[in-house]
Amino acid sequence: MFGERSFFIVKPLWGLMIIIFILMLSFWLRTSLYPKRVFFNYSRLFSRENTNFVTRNYERISTEHFIIKYGEANRENAPIVAEAAEEIYEPVIRMFNFEPPRPTMVVMYPDSASLAETFGWDKTEKAMGVYWAGTIRILNPDEWIIDGNKRQTFIREGPMAHEFAHLLVDHITLGNYPRWYTEGVAQYVEKKITGFELFNPAKYNNQSVEYYDFTTLEQAFDQLDQGLAYGQCLQAIELIAEQYGEDKVFAILDYLGQGYDMKQSFAKATGQSFDRFEYELLAMQQHDIAV
Repeated sequence: MFGERSFFIVKPLWGLMIIIFILMLSFWLRTSLYPKRVFFNYSRLFSRENTNFVTRNYERISTEHFIIKYGEANRENAPIVAEAAEEIYEPVIRMFNFEPPRPTMVVMYPDSASLAETFGWDKTEKAMGVYWAGTIRILNPDEWIIDGNKRQTFIREGPMAHEFAHLLVDHITLGNYPRWYTEGVAQYVEKKITGFELFNPAKYNNQSVEYYDFTTLEQAFDQLDQGLAYGQCLQAIELIAEQYGEDKVFAILDYLGQGYDMKQSFAKATGQSFDRFEYELLAMQQHDIAV
């Protein structure tokens, strides 16, 4: 009788301990950065290795910090891409104060159609470069550099600084960032390092432009006027740097990497309300229209 009674007492205790363990594990998974970082690193590694397998028959150039993979159509231009990549590497990581854990894979595509095909885009979609899940994809420079010094033009106007900045944003934040913020930071870094700036129609025709709030930029970025959308993202980052200091642009990334949302990260980095910042930005843009 004593043994049976002990069994019935211990059994619910074991059940209670299991429930407590599950609740503690669930809380840890939701709040700890470690499982998020592990998941992020494995997901990017898996994507990278999948791309490596798909392009297993490509030729390659390995530099100190990059692996450039290319087909026959890009054989002449691969050394230019490799040189441009190494040239922007040090300046970009200094701005972010962060270095990726492994060499970055860069895959070159012979034309816009083949680049678009890798993402399932319409063949008419055009991009000089794309960052996606740990890998940078680059369009053949011959597709957009018509004349002049190809090497100098690619280094000055090519997408390497921009796409590498996207990669660092992704790594620092563990993928936790708004689309408008990564586009703004990438342009800001690119402009600082190479001097290149995308065409922004608001600078030349501000009487007829429509400015977007951050919610619209986040939810419908690809459906908006791309020149205006990209221009407004850059303007937002430049305003943060001007009002609060350039270091706050990158401090926001650190807080995003800790799991905070954009409003929380902005407030922690700057000490100011994100909603107030958005109001000031839109007011400034409307003032520019009036002027």
